[in-house]
Amino acid sequence: MKKSIFFLLLFWAFSFFSFGQFSPNIYNYSIAEYKASNQNWDLCRADNGKVYVANNIGLLEYDGIDWKLFQLPNQTTVRSVLAHDNLIFTGSFEEFGYWEEDDYGNLIYKSLSDLVKDEISPNEEVWQILSYNEKVVFRSFSSIYVYDFNNVERIRPSSAVISLSLVDDDLFVSTLNNGIYKLENKSLVPFFYDESLRDTKIISIEKKQDRYLIMTSLKGSYYLSSNKLRPTKYAFNNEIKQHQLNKYSTLGNGDMVFGTIKDGVYIADGEGEIKFHISKENGLLNNTVLGQFIDENSKLWLGLDNGIATIDLKNTNYFFNDMSGKLGAVYDIVKYQGLLYIGTNTGLFYLDENNELHFIDGSQGQVWDLKIIDGNLFCGHNDGTFLVDKSQIKKISDYTGGWTIQKVPEHDNLYMQGTYAGLVKFQQNNGAWETKHMGYTTIPSKFLVFENPYTAWVAHAYKGVYKINFNKSYDTITKVTNYGIKGLDSEYNPRVYNLKNDIVFKTNNGWQKYEPILDSIVPFELLNEKFGNDAYIISEQSMSPIVLKDKSGVIRFKYFNNDSVERRINNKLIKNRYIVDYEHVSKIDNSLFALNLDNGFMLIDETFKDSIIIYEPKIETIKINGDKIHLSTIKDDKTIQLKHNESINLELSSSKSTNHYFEYRIPSLNRGWFKIDKRNLELNNINHGVYDILLRTRDDSGNTSIIQELKLDVSPPWYKGVFGLILYVVLLFGFIGLFYYLHHRKIQKEQRLIRVKYQREQHKLLREKTLENEKTLVQLKNESLQNELKIKSKQLANNAMALVKKNEVLQDIKRELAVNKDGFKDYYSYKKLVKKLNNSIEHKDEWEVFEENFNQVHDEFFTKLKARHSALTPKDLKVCAYIKMNLANKEIAPLMNISVRGVETHRYRLKKKLSLENDISLTDYLLNIK
Repeated sequence: MKKSIFFLLLFWAFSFFSFGQFSPNIYNYSIAEYKASNQNWDLCRADNGKVYVANNIGLLEYDGIDWKLFQLPNQTTVRSVLAHDNLIFTGSFEEFGYWEEDDYGNLIYKSLSDLVKDEISPNEEVWQILSYNEKVVFRSFSSIYVYDFNNVERIRPSSAVISLSLVDDDLFVSTLNNGIYKLENKSLVPFFYDESLRDTKIISIEKKQDRYLIMTSLKGSYYLSSNKLRPTKYAFNNEIKQHQLNKYSTLGNGDMVFGTIKDGVYIADGEGEIKFHISKENGLLNNTVLGQFIDENSKLWLGLDNGIATIDLKNTNYFFNDMSGKLGAVYDIVKYQGLLYIGTNTGLFYLDENNELHFIDGSQGQVWDLKIIDGNLFCGHNDGTFLVDKSQIKKISDYTGGWTIQKVPEHDNLYMQGTYAGLVKFQQNNGAWETKHMGYTTIPSKFLVFENPYTAWVAHAYKGVYKINFNKSYDTITKVTNYGIKGLDSEYNPRVYNLKNDIVFKTNNGWQKYEPILDSIVPFELLNEKFGNDAYIISEQSMSPIVLKDKSGVIRFKYFNNDSVERRINNKLIKNRYIVDYEHVSKIDNSLFALNLDNGFMLIDETFKDSIIIYEPKIETIKINGDKIHLSTIKDDKTIQLKHNESINLELSSSKSTNHYFEYRIPSLNRGWFKIDKRNLELNNINHGVYDILLRTRDDSGNTSIIQELKLDVSPPWYKGVFGLILYVVLLFGFIGLFYYLHHRKIQKEQRLIRVKYQREQHKLLREKTLENEKTLVQLKNESLQNELKIKSKQLANNAMALVKKNEVLQDIKRELAVNKDGFKDYYSYKKLVKKLNNSIEHKDEWEVFEENFNQVHDEFFTKLKARHSALTPKDLKVCAYIKMNLANKEIAPLMNISVRGVETHRYRLKKKLSLENDISLTDYLLNIK
C-alpha cells in the first residue's frame, strides 16, 4: 500500500514524467571483488542468507562481506545452482551433485552423476535445478534427472528440454519442438502443444488467476486458458522480443522481472506497464543477464555476462544515474515549473517529460546553488548568478562563485549572497534585480545565515567564522568581527547555521553555539548529544526535517518536534558517490527529497522505512594455531578449549544482514566493543583462565543484533597446571631435603672446622708451649753454655795464668841459671838445661791445647779474624787471642817468652796490620769480634 502511494506521489510530483531513467538501488560486484570468471550463469540464496553463484570456474559463495570460490573436482563450469535445506546442488559439464558443509566449516562436494555415469550423454550440461515434491530435479537439454535422496533416475524427453516450471504442485517441462509436458510419477505426460510454440524457447510458465502465463525468449508472452493459446497485450512484449528474454521472475506484489540478453532488466507492474529499465546506461555493470533470483527480501540478484549485481526492489528510494559522464558531479537539485533542474560541476541540466537529460546552453562551468526566490529560479554559478527560464538563462550578477543566497529577515525583495569575493546584495525593483557588492571584506563566504536583520554570520573555508554588521540602509558593512579567536574549536572547514534562532557552528571537533551574553562561542552539548559531534547538516536551512550526514556516511532525517522518530539512509553504494563536503538534500515535494551524488542523484521517500533486521553472527570456522577444528566442539556448552600460547581465529558470518560488520567484547578485560576487521577475529597471547567472548553484528546506522556468547577456556602453561604443581611439590620437598642435607652438611662442616680449629689451637698451644719449652731449654742451654763458657774461660784464663806462672818460674830459673852459669862445671850442661827451659816455655803442644780451648770459648774468632786480615801470622794470632782474653802486656810477655817491651812493640805492629786508626783501641776491636 505504501509503495503504491509513493508511486502516486512521485507521478504527481513529476506530473507527466515516466520512470524510464530512474532505477532502484543497484550494487555491482565486479570481477575484482568476487575474484572469479566474468560469466555467472545462475544464482540462489540459501535459508541462512548466503548467496551462491554458478560461475565459469566454480561455485561462488557470498556471506554479505566476503566471496569464496569452490571448484569442482574436474574444475568445469558450473551452469546451475540450487540451495535446498542444508545442501547446495550444482550442475555442470557431464556432472551434477551437491555440496555439504562438514564439521570444519568446509564445503565438500559429492557427485550424484556417478550413480548414473553410464547414462549421461557426451557433452551434456545441467542448466537448471528445481526442488519438486521432496525431490531434486536436474535439467539438461537432452535429459531430466530426478534425485530422491537415495537414487537418481533419468528421464529422456523426445525433444530438447528448454525449461522447467514449477506451478503450484505441478512441474511443467517445456520442450523446443514437442510442446509442454507435465512430470507425473517419473514420467512425462503431454500437457499442451501448439504449432505456434514449435521451435520456441519457453522461458517460464506461471499461473495468473485461472490461466497460465507463458513467457518465451523471442515471441513475447502468451496466455493459456482452456487449452487455447493467445498472445498477451502487455506493453513489455516489444521489449522482450527485441532484446531476447532469458530469465523471468515475479515479485510478491505481482511485479514482473525480465532479464534480457541484450538490454539488461525490465521491471513491469502486474498490468504489464514498464516501471523501470535497468541497464548499463543507468548503472548496471553489463546488459546480458544470464541468471536471476529474487530472495525473500525482494532483492533481485543478477548473474551477468560480466559481473554480478543486486537490485533492491523493496526500497522506494530511487536513483537517477547518468553513466555517460555527461552530467558530472551534482551539487543542487530543484523542481521548478514542473521540471527538475540539476546543477552540476559541468553546468545546468534539466529533465524533460520523458526523463531525458538536457543541457542548458551558456551554463558551462560549476553550478553551486539553485534557489527559487519570488517565483524566480536563481542559479549561483562559478561565473556569476543567473536567472533560469525553462531552457534559457540570463546573467544578473557578475560576482563569481554564488555559493549561497539568503533572504534578509523582515525585508521583502532583499537578499544577501555569499560569493568568492564576499557578500553581494540582491534587491528587486520594478521587477528587475539589482546587485551591489557590500564592500569592506572579500572573505569567501560559503555559509551565510542571519542572526537578525542587521547581523549575519559567514564561514570561511580555512579562516573560521565572522560576524557581519550592516547599516540600516544595507549600503555597506559597518563591522566585521573575527570569532575564530573567540572560542571556535577549529578554524578549518567550519559551518554555520541558524537553528531556532540560535547561531550554531559545526567544526571538526563538534557542535558549538554563539552565546550573546558572553559574546563568545561555547560548546553546544545538546546538539552533540542529539546530532553527534561528527555529523553535520546537509539540508537547506528552512527545510524540515533536518537532514544530517555522519562520518560513517549514514544519512539521517531528524525531527525537532519528535525526537523518537528518525529516518536513516544507510546505503554502501551511495557512500562512494558523495560529493564530499558538498552533500546536499533538496526537498522536491511533500515527502520526496533529492540527494546529490556523483553522476546522478537519489530520490528519497521520507515515509519509507525499511524494516532493518540485524542477525546475530554465526561461527563459520574455528582455527587454532592455523588448523581448523570441529565446529561440534562448541555446540553444547559453547566452550572452546585452548592450550597456553595457542592462537584462535574465528570466521564469522551474518549472511542475512546488510551493510554490516562485526564487533566483539571480552567483559573481564574491557568494557567497550571493538570492530572486527572484515569477518575474522584473531586472538593471540591470551593469559590462562576462562573468558566470555561476546560477539554481535552491527551496521553503520547503529543497529545491533542479539549477542552471541562464547566461552574460551585457556589452560595454564605446564608450569601453572597440575604437572607444574606436582613438579613444584617435588621441587619443594627436594629443596627442603637439599636444604636439610646442605644444612646438616654445613653443621658437620662447621663442627669439623671447629674441631680443626680446636686442634689447630691445641697444636698452636702445643707449638707455643713447645717453642716456649724449647726457648726455655735453649735459654737454659745458653745459660749452661754461658756457664760452661765462663767455666772454660775461667779454666782458659787459669790455664793461661798457670802457663804464665809456669813460664815466670821457668824464666826465673833461667835467670838464676844465667847468674850462676859459672857455677856449672860443664858449660854444655848449662846450655842443655837452658835449652830445655826455653822449650818448656815455648811448648807448642800447650799452645795447641790453648788454641783449641780458646776456639771453644770464642767460636770462630780466628776464622773471622783470618777472613778479615789474611796477612796475620800465627804469632799475631796468639797475641790477638791473649788480647781477646783481656790479658795485660806483662801477662802476655811470659807466654810469648818475650819482654813486655816486645809485647808493646808487637801490639803496635799488629794495629798497623789491622789498619786501625790511632783513636781505635786494639783491645776494643778484638773484643767486638764475636
